[in-house]
Amino acid sequence: MKVILSIKPEFANKIFNGTKKFEFRRTLFKNKEIKMIIVYASAPISKVIGEFEIDRIFHEELELLWNQTSKFSGITEDYYMQYFNGKENGYAIEVKNPKKYKTELCIKESFGLHPPQSFAYLR
Repeated sequence: MKVILSIKPEFANKIFNGTKKFEFRRTLFKNKEIKMIIVYASAPISKVIGEFEIDRIFHEELELLWNQTSKFSGITEDYYMQYFNGKENGYAIEVKNPKKYKTELCIKESFGLHPPQSFAYLR
């Protein structure tokens, strides 16, 4: 099973150019069998642009999570702290084998879905 994650274009592009090796989430999908992430780049791109395998998922207290992931976070510490505002713990999905598609895909035509607010399961 796969999951489509909605990711801001600047961060999605950093995943595919190798400068962002962790995708941060306030909450995470419950299904532990997910091994592949399909990347939906949100507006203004609004297309599915690639995929990556999940290497590991970290769930830690925010300071420890930042210490473990900051080198390849692709974001500033200020952005990180603002994103997790109000949370004690966070998730970091470690990116493995990112593959950008040669052709961007329309989510509705290709997957029969509307753009997810956070994520959507694919069967």
